[in-house]
Amino acid sequence: MPAITPCLWFDNNLEEAAAFYTSIFPNSSVGDMYKASEAHPGAPGQVLWGYFVLDGTRFMGINGGPHFQFNEAVSFMVHCKDQAEVDYYWDRLVDGGEESQCGWLKDRFGLSWQICPDRLLELTSDPDPARAAAADKAMQGMRKIVIADLEAAVSSI
Repeated sequence: MPAITPCLWFDNNLEEAAAFYTSIFPNSSVGDMYKASEAHPGAPGQVLWGYFVLDGTRFMGINGGPHFQFNEAVSFMVHCKDQAEVDYYWDRLVDGGEESQCGWLKDRFGLSWQICPDRLLELTSDPDPARAAAADKAMQGMRKIVIADLEAAVSSI
């Protein structure tokens, strides 16, 4: 089976982005960075493209310039086992970026992330429609997901 590698287009800050992301996720590393040479256009020594690994998943990045920007049509979901993990990933990824709603944020590079506790998915898919609706309504009023607030909304049913 062929490997699928997400490829991200950066505005000439691939090295900074790779260092940022690999400092947040475990089992991560910056891989080879390919620089301009006689065989490739660009200023000598300028990074053109390269690889990095986030928690075991390989990514490719391109220093393509400002021509294309990230948007919410593509995001990465981080599944979190508890509130401590939600807080950890939220606080680090939103640093220099911006909060959105329902557990979404944009990082400092404009890439969208969903910081999602497993409990959110459990509660919003509860077989009791009233409980699922209460969890969904509570989530829609949040930026960062707070599990205790979801639990409180569901327990009031």
